[in-house]
Amino acid sequence: MDAAQGHLYPPIEPFDYVRLQVSRIHNLYIERCGTPDGIPVVVLHGGPGGGCSPAMRRFFDPRHFQVILFDQRGSGRSRPSASLEENTTHDLIEDIERIREHLNIERWIVFGGSWGATLGLLYAQKHPERVRALVLRGVFLLQAAEVDWFYNGGAGHWWPDLYERFCEPIPIEERDDLIAAYHARLTSRSIETQIRHARPWSRWEGATAAYRTDPARMFCFEDDAQARAFARIENHYFLNQGFLSAEEAILDNCERLAQIPGVVVQGRYDMICPPRSAYELCKRWDKGRLVMVDRAGHALSEPRITQMLVSEMEAIARGEWG
Repeated sequence: MDAAQGHLYPPIEPFDYVRLQVSRIHNLYIERCGTPDGIPVVVLHGGPGGGCSPAMRRFFDPRHFQVILFDQRGSGRSRPSASLEENTTHDLIEDIERIREHLNIERWIVFGGSWGATLGLLYAQKHPERVRALVLRGVFLLQAAEVDWFYNGGAGHWWPDLYERFCEPIPIEERDDLIAAYHARLTSRSIETQIRHARPWSRWEGATAAYRTDPARMFCFEDDAQARAFARIENHYFLNQGFLSAEEAILDNCERLAQIPGVVVQGRYDMICPPRSAYELCKRWDKGRLVMVDRAGHALSEPRITQMLVSEMEAIARGEWG
């Protein structure tokens, strides 16, 4: 069962499944795997709207960790799918706390990448006493400049052909604000219209996630329902600036992380979440350690990023940190 030199662990099945009603509307899918009395770690998926996957279980030695994965509101196997109602960053932060209380866990490690890193940082700033350590990848700080970089042309300088495909469904006169233009279509009364625009929204992110991109094998969801949930929810959050006030900016609240050790594994060539955000975060976070990974992009599946994340979790299992 050993994962030599930071390789993924063999696939494991959950030992427990939970359905948790967190609002009058939303019912969350939760699973636990590993060992019930192991070090608890909660896994926060990306997007928003991406959902968790069985592959995310494989970063943890099942002999040492109790791994909690869940699908955030409207995502994956949580219901109702693709719902934007009662779906904000603050709702998700409190959902994490509800799950912790429901499972009777005192403190846990928070593991997340991209949007999962955003949510992990915000949760840790709100509930620092509940976080044993943060293990993050591809940091996104919910800054307007980050969103503008990816959706309004910055990343398009590196991927002009793929960015053009992302823009194509939107009339030229609306392309000065692609998030708003897509929002109008992703919230259309026509499900067909939503799906037709969810596909290019999802493909743009998937196409730019890896250091080496093969357009024939670019990331895509298994079905239109997953793409619709991902695109609608992600767009909803970005249109609303993550529902954060100026006073809630992550970089301005790093003192709340002062007692929490953590690591950020960051791809040097991350086109979705450029390394500047991870760099600035770790400058202000005394116990935050930045690991810059050369020849790597954004994706969790990048071999060098996978290796570093598994190695960090193995170090925690050995009691070396966290």
